[in-house]
Amino acid sequence: MPKLEEVLYSGYIAQGEVVDKFEQELKNYIGNKYCLTVNSGSSALHIALILAGVKPGDEVISTPITAEPTNTVIAQTGAKIVWADIDLDTGNLSPEDVEKRITSKTKAIMVVDYAGMPVDIEKFQEIEKKYGIPIIEDGAHAFGASYQGKKIGNHFKYTVFSFQAIKHLTTIDGGMLAIKSAKEFEKAKLIRWFGISKGVSRQDNDISIQGYKYHMNNVNATVGLVQLETIKPLIDSYIQNGRFYDEALKGVDNIELMKYYSDSLPSYWLYTLKVKNKSAFIRRMTERGIMASDLHKRNDRHSIFKASLAKLPNLDRFEKEWVHIPCGWWVSKEDRSYIVETIKQGW
Repeated sequence: MPKLEEVLYSGYIAQGEVVDKFEQELKNYIGNKYCLTVNSGSSALHIALILAGVKPGDEVISTPITAEPTNTVIAQTGAKIVWADIDLDTGNLSPEDVEKRITSKTKAIMVVDYAGMPVDIEKFQEIEKKYGIPIIEDGAHAFGASYQGKKIGNHFKYTVFSFQAIKHLTTIDGGMLAIKSAKEFEKAKLIRWFGISKGVSRQDNDISIQGYKYHMNNVNATVGLVQLETIKPLIDSYIQNGRFYDEALKGVDNIELMKYYSDSLPSYWLYTLKVKNKSAFIRRMTERGIMASDLHKRNDRHSIFKASLAKLPNLDRFEKEWVHIPCGWWVSKEDRSYIVETIKQGW
């Protein structure tokens, strides 16, 4: 990659003008002028929790259906996770159940656009406004997804993205935090770099806030800039495959398709469906050379979260049937037709 070679031999590979340029391009793509790049989605989550004021002893409502870092980062702050149940039609957090679990200790609500499917944004916006509790949207799976014509990254106080190796857009490793407030954006920049302002000399700096080494470097940003050049057709390929399954699998025996919230467009990072006899389905797909799995272990089953155990009847039901099939850019038209025909043959 010539551009990568250029930055490697430039003599400056730390956070610099290339990172600034990448952030500007992300702002243009997302439509939010307060986009902060970091070295991982987990770092972005941590900064969002700090901005939300989450401290030891506080409570953060979250979902067990996600990659583990969503919740291990909450635990890292010393806050207690309060699990909320899911919407059986989507697998995403149920706004109604979340509202039931709000207490005087609730400091933030973590919602996850699982598999690239936006949560019920309208209802969660109402909760955020009604209770004054910030919503942190984990959009790690939902880069390029949208609601009411606006990209994910514009609807809540904080939205987190991951640019880890297998995401829609990758910087090899990295992430981004989209913020609504200019003031909090400036604070987030300090948290990202040891509490030190890069616009002031070291002698003139006065650290007044705990910061971390969470910045992105020019090398990762260069990879991201190259990725952004083709991001639209890449994400379109996910969406086209997802929509193909939406139509081709309608009415197939022993399958229930996910429903999508009104005015939302998923980015189909994964294609999720519910199947009867999940273990037999996965075995049959594997025999035919098709990767199928439920991927993430429900987080409330990890020992680290044993203090947060709760009754989640919808999740208990969902877990028995929840599975993913391939949907990414590498799935050709022939591949997806083969997958559908294999499913229709039964298991």
